Amino acid sequence: MLDSFGLFHDQYPAVFSLCVFIFGTLVGSFLNVVILRLPMILERTWQEEAALILDQVLKVEPPVTLWGPRSACPSCSSTIRAYDNIPVVSFLLLQGRCRDCSTKISLRYPLIELFTGLVTLGLLMVLGWNATFAAALVLSYGLIALTFIDFDHQILPDQITLPGIWIGLLLNLNDIFCSLEEAVIGAVAGYLSLWIVYQGFKLATGKEGMGFGDFKLLAALGAWFGWMALPGIVLISSAIGAIVGIILIVLSRPREEAIAFGPYLALAGFVYLLAGDTVLSFYLPAGVL
Repeated sequence: MLDSFGLFHDQYPAVFSLCVFIFGTLVGSFLNVVILRLPMILERTWQEEAALILDQVLKVEPPVTLWGPRSACPSCSSTIRAYDNIPVVSFLLLQGRCRDCSTKISLRYPLIELFTGLVTLGLLMVLGWNATFAAALVLSYGLIALTFIDFDHQILPDQITLPGIWIGLLLNLNDIFCSLEEAVIGAVAGYLSLWIVYQGFKLATGKEGMGFGDFKLLAALGAWFGWMALPGIVLISSAIGAIVGIILIVLSRPREEAIAFGPYLALAGFVYLLAGDTVLSFYLPAGVL
């Protein structure tokens, strides 16, 4: 099948690229569901576990999964029709409003769809049609979902980070991004490095400076790219976080207010995915690469 798609790509590159972009927007539409519903599912699970421990009875609510029920308008609860759920296009045709109640639809939904489509197309152009491209899509989609979930709720769900670790290790059985040895060391070092920082900060201040999800995300990036990638990823994410933090302080955001670090790790991981050799060249001696 890959050969057939590869032949299609070689013969009709423009049409193939358009199909890849459309596929990316469809994935972006699903990522919107993941970003919205996964935290909701986790919260309900935590409430059920707490109620069980406390011997309390929770109000029975309709079950919510990533696959159902069908998406509905948060304002009027009307089910969104299939033809009103076409990525980007439906938003434009509806002029950004619900068909039934005319409530404004968040601009973030089509932007995530468009961004995911552009990321998918960009990876194809950079990496070409091969196994590395397919693997890069899996990582990128996971990073997009984690970024927005962390922005919204300041959590990095195990349902994404932990599979990310195992997928990275399995891929590198075939040296897709690095050797298996480098991947295993990268996973361990990624987790332990931030865990040590966390423990040191907690010991010095009595406060928790970051969440355990950050450890797992860096472990996943270490499993994908190997231990040598970790200094670059941490430096890039820290630099981006520092710049954003300074901007927020200038805008009078309270300094005590927590800032999610996961999105900066995710962005640094994506930068490394696209330009890993360039990043490594900044801190590795010549001849090591």
